[in-house]
Amino acid sequence: MSILTVRQVRFRFLALGGLRWLPTGLLIPVMILLMQERGLSLSEIGLAVTAQGLVVLALELPTGGFADALGRKPVLVAAGALNLVSLALFVVADSVALFFLVFAVQGAYRALDSGPLESWYVDATLAADPDAEYERGLGHAGTVTGLAIAGGALLSGGLIALGPVGPVSTLTGPVLAAFAAQAVALAALLALLVEVRPGRGSGALRASVAAAPRMVGQAIGLLRRSRVLLALVAVELFWGFGMVTFESLLPVRLAEVVGDPERAAALLGPANSAAWLASAAGAALTPLLLRWPGAAAGAALLRVGQGATVVGMGLLAGPVGVLIAYLACYAVHGASNPLHTGLLHRQVDGPYRTSVLSLNSMMAQPAGALGALALTALAGRSSVSTAMLAGAVVLALAAPLYLPAWRAGRHAAPAPAPTPEKVRRPVPVNDSTADAVDGSLPSPAACRGG
Repeated sequence: MSILTVRQVRFRFLALGGLRWLPTGLLIPVMILLMQERGLSLSEIGLAVTAQGLVVLALELPTGGFADALGRKPVLVAAGALNLVSLALFVVADSVALFFLVFAVQGAYRALDSGPLESWYVDATLAADPDAEYERGLGHAGTVTGLAIAGGALLSGGLIALGPVGPVSTLTGPVLAAFAAQAVALAALLALLVEVRPGRGSGALRASVAAAPRMVGQAIGLLRRSRVLLALVAVELFWGFGMVTFESLLPVRLAEVVGDPERAAALLGPANSAAWLASAAGAALTPLLLRWPGAAAGAALLRVGQGATVVGMGLLAGPVGVLIAYLACYAVHGASNPLHTGLLHRQVDGPYRTSVLSLNSMMAQPAGALGALALTALAGRSSVSTAMLAGAVVLALAAPLYLPAWRAGRHAAPAPAPTPEKVRRPVPVNDSTADAVDGSLPSPAACRGG
């Protein structure tokens, strides 16, 4: 029996995270264009993409509880397999119905994938060293995510430049590459992620399905008992609403200042890659932010800072100013995610960790839908700049919600919220590789951090 070291756990977490996000980067430049090439209008594309949000909203909590009850690895393997199915369908889809199916399967993948890998990393790190600062690894993960998406987008551009290859169209090439990248990611997951699970086989599966609702209920119970945790989860409501400004309104604002939608679209390609590199750089600042001003204070300041960058996007004249503010927004985005998720992990112990992450993630879904309706309506009645300013205010209003975590950190060392039953702790794993050196279709909230 041996246990992975903190360093080995971190390496595996970062490697698997990078492989997970590479397919997303490959798809970002071609997803909408490929659907248009196959005859879908923008309204039909919007209808198809809706399937993903609906499925994620329905399955986010149950799948989080399922991961906590059955184990993180089998849930992640199922998620990776579903992503392969969705990408295979995406290669051949040529109708609204098929694309709706693509995004419905993708929604199931996203729901299963949301949280288990990060939960495994935190639990495995604490099993190796109960005093380990896992926030550093979360910050490194943000850097790796940004680099993987930016690298995938650049690789996708290179494949597009090659043109069609035999019967494969120019825009289909990156989708096939994303399928191959996802197959590699699934193989790496099977090899690198090891955990001790309470049981195996059909009996364990049935017991886990039965236990999942209980795990979800007990995770919700944690919110009722912990003001800190409740406030942290509520941050997502403000973020989900405000993210519409830099993910949906920014292209419209850029076209407005450039004066030419086609030229704005051409600028957005490299701007997206640069934005994810900026996000990676922001995440790399996590160790510095943990030392000063600290996790809670830093997260609060960054919420205000992100609001300020959106103000810049809404008010600065000319494409250069708007794009600089856009890059700054993503740098803040990358820096804030590890601090927020680290604070979440400090408030809950192993058995309910993924369920709480799912609760946190789920909050952004209805808030994002409300933000899309409210801010686009405001933009239509007033101006895009006015809508962006309103979204900036909402982003900044989340800052006071970090006060309970800040106060708790000042008065006592961070401790898990009380749990309704005895906590299940990770135990050493028998892993023959312990001494070794240690994609998906994009969605607006997919890159929040986990």
